Amino acid sequence: MNNAEGVVAAAKAEPIAEKRTGHRWIVMGLIFCVWAIACADRANFGIALPYLKKEYGITNTQAGLIVSLFSFAYGFVQIPVGLLYKRLSEKTTGFLFSIFMILTSIFTGLMGTTSSVFLLQAYRVGLGLSEGPLGIGCTNVINRWFPAKEKGTATGLWIAASKLGPLIVPSVCIVVIQLWGWREIFYVFAVPGILFAIVWMFLVTNSPGENRFCSAAEQRYIADDTPEQGHRAQTSRRNEVAHIPYLDAINRTRRVPQLETIRQVFGSWNILGIAIGYGCMIGISNIFMSWMPTYLVTVKGFASVKMGFLASAPFIGAVAGNMLGGVISDRLLGGRRKPMMMLGALGTMLMMLLLVDAPDSVAYLGVALMLAGLMLGIGFAGYSAYPMGLATKSTYPTAFGIVNCVGQIGGACAPLVVGILLDKYSWTSVFLYMVGTALLCLLLLFSVVEPIAVRQGGEPEAKAK
Repeated sequence: MNNAEGVVAAAKAEPIAEKRTGHRWIVMGLIFCVWAIACADRANFGIALPYLKKEYGITNTQAGLIVSLFSFAYGFVQIPVGLLYKRLSEKTTGFLFSIFMILTSIFTGLMGTTSSVFLLQAYRVGLGLSEGPLGIGCTNVINRWFPAKEKGTATGLWIAASKLGPLIVPSVCIVVIQLWGWREIFYVFAVPGILFAIVWMFLVTNSPGENRFCSAAEQRYIADDTPEQGHRAQTSRRNEVAHIPYLDAINRTRRVPQLETIRQVFGSWNILGIAIGYGCMIGISNIFMSWMPTYLVTVKGFASVKMGFLASAPFIGAVAGNMLGGVISDRLLGGRRKPMMMLGALGTMLMMLLLVDAPDSVAYLGVALMLAGLMLGIGFAGYSAYPMGLATKSTYPTAFGIVNCVGQIGGACAPLVVGILLDKYSWTSVFLYMVGTALLCLLLLFSVVEPIAVRQGGEPEAKAK
């Protein structure tokens, strides 16, 4: 009996009394809810934007700047927070996560109290600085709480939550506006984040080893992928029949050393290339989130109910795309992240072309926007899971911090660019701009490798102890 078979036998021989808990999925459920709330807190501004423009008399460029200030602030804190998570203890980072969630809710509520454009800008910056650490916190917890074979699925669920928030925002906002007014939107959305931050403090730690609800059996399952080696080998043989070697040639699958130091992380083109591509796709998502309601009301002339349905359509597709992309990446592609990202960029590019001069048809726009969201979302999980294949658990927060920093700053430019384009040209230029950014993302994805991580000295990560 070889070593691998011995570990498998030992795993199967665990005492029956030592039940393997499933607390990681409770943690995932909280991550899903917290992130959906956080993304709803940023998305509700797009519904309020037409009312804000009317009340304060601001131009499209000024409106685009206010929208972009959130993402600039969000991106600015990514690398410092990634380094902070690496240095702090596990218990401290869990508490810090809750504090940032509470601050996010506070700044959301403050948006409803504004009396000037300056305060709008200041609170948007505060919201970005508060919400920025939450993304790294969520992915850091996923990286520590899930085995490699489940990380793509878990990351897909996390990304799906980012689209669920904007999905529910239009309907909730329309009801709130009709009952009270646009300011009350921000008060309503401020409450859930505070409640979930309190629950997080009691149920979630940064790693399974510190959590009293996670059994020793589940901790071993999370830390050790050895029992699944046989399954992965069978999956690999099935994938070879499905012509994975040809995919790997296009995909540029390579064995690469793990990024074990901060210097290696900052010097990796694979990380930077993915980060810039992520910025392209976040930019398109930000345009849907912030400008699509205005497009539907001012260009297509839809009333609030139709606008609410159509503004939600991209995010209905995106939720499905996020979960589908993560599952396909894990179960059908053997953990390969690039194929779904490339499909997402190509599909998004094609859908943006179909939206240029789209007819004033609810059915056409509903289907087109839903498919656009599906294509946009199907590769999103890959951008977060990709650094997990390159970095160690210690350097991952910094690696993802770089991806999210560059991605968010790149995405922050898009709403501002839209405002400038609308003041000078038309919505056709906006859709063509999104075609160009999706194409740039696709080219960047071709320039990076699909990593099969090996530790320093050449030992494959899957076999390293």
